Order: sequence, then C-alpha cells, then structure tokens
Amino acid sequence: MTTEQIQFNDGAAYERYMGVWSQLAGDAFLAWLAPKPEQQWLDIGCGNGAFTQMIAERCTPHTLHGIDPSEAQLAYARTRLNTAQFEQGDAMNLPYGNNSVDIAVMPLVIFFVPDPAKGVAEMVRVVRSGGLVTAYAWDFLGGGFPYDVVRTVLKNSNINAPLPPSPNAGNLQVLRDLWTQAGLQDVETKEIVVERIFSSFDEYWAVVLDAPSLGAQLMAIPAEQLEAFKAAVRLGLTIDATGKVICSGRANAVRGVVE
Repeated sequence: MTTEQIQFNDGAAYERYMGVWSQLAGDAFLAWLAPKPEQQWLDIGCGNGAFTQMIAERCTPHTLHGIDPSEAQLAYARTRLNTAQFEQGDAMNLPYGNNSVDIAVMPLVIFFVPDPAKGVAEMVRVVRSGGLVTAYAWDFLGGGFPYDVVRTVLKNSNINAPLPPSPNAGNLQVLRDLWTQAGLQDVETKEIVVERIFSSFDEYWAVVLDAPSLGAQLMAIPAEQLEAFKAAVRLGLTIDATGKVICSGRANAVRGVVE
C-alpha cells in the first residue's frame, strides 16, 4: 500500500522491512480466522504479495485476487505467486462487482486508507451475503508498530516521522466500531502479538533503513547526530547476551459477516 507520505516501491526492500512481519502476524491471523476452503478471496493492499502467498498456501482458495496502488509492488508479487490475479487499484474504489467474492481481507492496510469507513464499505459491497470482511492492523498509536522504538526516538529528537493517513484505525475499539457501523454481523476482534529476532543491531538497523521515506530521512541526518540517534535506538531495544535483537509487534484483528 502507498500514500503520498509513505511509498512502497521496492518489493524486495519491503519484504525485509515488513513482509516478514506481515507473515508472522498473518500466520496467527489465519489460525484465528479458520476460513473454509474453496473460497473466493480478495486481498486489498496486497503489496508485494507476502500475505497473498500465505492465503494460496494455507487456505486452498477457489480464486485469489490481490489489489494494490503500487505497480512496483505488484510486479514483485507476480514473481512470487502465479496462481493469483494482481491488479492496480484503490481500496476506496474497488474494481470488482457487488457480491463477487466470499472473503475480503486488509492485511496491515486499513491505517493507509484515508477514509477507513469507506474502505470497509467497499469490502462489504463486494462480499456476498454470509461472507467475511476481515482485517488486521498494527496498533500504531498504542505502541504496537514493530519499529515503534525508532518512532519514539524520532519524536524525542524532534524529527517528524511520516504517519499513515489513519494511524488510529488499528485500535481495537476503532476496528470494532468500523465493522459494526458498516452493518456487519457477528463482529469479533483479537489481539495478535508476534516476535522477530534480528541477528545483531547492524542487521536491525539495515532493515530499518529499508523503510519507505523514513530510511531516506534517517540517512539525511548528519553523521554525528545519526550515531547518537542509533545509540538511543539501541538503548530502547531488547538485546540478549549474544547480541541478538528481540522485537515484538502487536496487531489487532477484526472479522464480521455480511448480512
């Protein structure tokens, strides 16, 4: 997914930065969702196809579509998965007919949608009666973003880091309200906590620099100031006796049934 402030145009870099996290959270999400096989799926904001591939491998979909505004990301997705149809498009104006799929999912996407309620309404529109509208998203403002330590040090350094347009959309109550207000039935939510281990701080920092927009912003900091910044980030991390960096992320998941 892409916004004017945060642009994902390198599928391989996105894989290192967020694709791994997407799959970690996606694994727990799919276990909770427990979808039926042979469903028609739509992955909205599919990016480089990290989660789309999980659907293909774990859920035995009848059909599988992925949509994203970034053609560069879609190009990467097509190299990893040839059993899905990937199209460029907008989450608030889905290029699909009414009642055309069984499951619509937004994986780590809803906070990028400028009008989340409109995005949910579009999912409801394209999903058949009895089908699922579902999502999971980092709790950005609640400290659940996996790289929240970096964001905190930026804030403490009076450096503005780009935020997605709807940063509070990943809040558990906000998600529940969005789904309920969209008229979805049997709305359920779940908190998902995942952990990722980096072999060293250097590996962690290299991945941070893969961040869209933020990586370039960090590299523009003068060298002496950057070293102080990195030291502050290091202090905020959990690093074990062997030098491994242990990070966690917290996402909130929601699901509802179309009436």
